[in-house]
Amino acid sequence: MLVVMQASASEAEVAAVCEKIRQLGYQPHPMRGATRTAIGITGNLGPIETAPLETMPGVIECIPVTKPYKLVGREFKEEATVVRVGELAIGGRELAVIAGPCAVESREQALAIAAAVRAAGARLFRGGAYKPRTSPYSFQGLGGEGLKVLAEVRETFGLKIVTEAIDEESLELVAQYADVIQIGARNMQNYPLLKRAGRTRKPVLLKRGLSATLDEFLMAAEYILAEGNYDVILCERGVRTFADHTRYIVDLGVIPAVKRLSHLPILVDPSHGAGQREKVAPLARAAVAAGADGLLVEVHHQPEQALSDGHQSLFPAQFEQLMSELQQIAAVLGRTLLPALEAKGG
Repeated sequence: MLVVMQASASEAEVAAVCEKIRQLGYQPHPMRGATRTAIGITGNLGPIETAPLETMPGVIECIPVTKPYKLVGREFKEEATVVRVGELAIGGRELAVIAGPCAVESREQALAIAAAVRAAGARLFRGGAYKPRTSPYSFQGLGGEGLKVLAEVRETFGLKIVTEAIDEESLELVAQYADVIQIGARNMQNYPLLKRAGRTRKPVLLKRGLSATLDEFLMAAEYILAEGNYDVILCERGVRTFADHTRYIVDLGVIPAVKRLSHLPILVDPSHGAGQREKVAPLARAAVAAGADGLLVEVHHQPEQALSDGHQSLFPAQFEQLMSELQQIAAVLGRTLLPALEAKGG
C-alpha cells in the first residue's frame, strides 16, 4: 500500500499519517520526492483498510502496490534515487567509477593502486578486506588489518571506500571503516545479513546473485529498504549460464529493466563478469552506453602477482584509457563522470 500525500502536506501531517500506520500495526516508510511525499506501508499480510488513512489531513489517495517488492519499485517512488556518498552522488547525471584491486593484499599494494586510479579520475576505491572464496585454501583477505589499510587510502588520497562484508560479524567492523558497504553475489540472499545492513544507515552496494532473476534481485534489495536504509545501489556482475567464453554473462539487458521497474541506481562490474582482462573495457563501455549509473572495475599495478583475480584486473594505463573512453560515451548520453580530484600537490 502507498499513501500519497498532497504537495502542500506539512511535516506534521506526514508525521500524523506515519503514526496512524504504526497504530494499525504496520511500518511506515516516508519517501520525499520532487513534487510529493509518498508513504509506503510494510508489515501487512493482507489487504489494508484504507478508510482510516484516506480521511486524514494531507492525504490524496491510497494506492495498492501490485509488485511483490514495495519499496524499491517505481510505484513507491517515481523519481530516480540518488545515493549520497559524502559529497559524491551515485545515480544522477554523473557516472561513478569505483576502481581498485579485488583484494587488499598489503599496504604498499593498496597505496600504489590508489595513486594510479586517483590520477586516472576515479573517486571511489574498491578493495576486499574480507574475501569469500570458492576454495578454503585461497587468499581470504587481511580482515581488520585490510580495513586499516583502506582507511589510510581514504586519508591519503581522498577516495571513498567500497568494501565487502561477508557475514554479520564482519559487517559491524566494515561499517566502521567503509563509506559504502558491499554485499557480494554469494550473499545476495543472506537475509539476516541484508537486514543487518539495512540497520547500518550506510550506503549499501548489493550485487546480483550468480543465478538470481530480476525479481529475486529486487526482493533482496527490499530487505535492506524494509529496515529503513534507502541508500541502496544495485550492481550487475554477471550470471552463470551454459556459455564458457566468459567467466559469467554480464546481463546488460537488466539495466533498462531495472530502470523501468525500480528507482534505485544500478552499476555494472565488468571485471567479475568477463573474468579476462581484454574483455573488461568493451563490457564497461557497453554498460555505460546501456544506461548504467557507473562501474566497478578491478585495477592492479602487478596483476601477475595478485593474490586474487589478477587475470581480470586492468593495468593502470588501461584503466586510464578506459576513463577517457567513458567520458566520451557519457557525453553522447548527456552525462559525465564524477569530477576528478586535483592532482596531488597541485
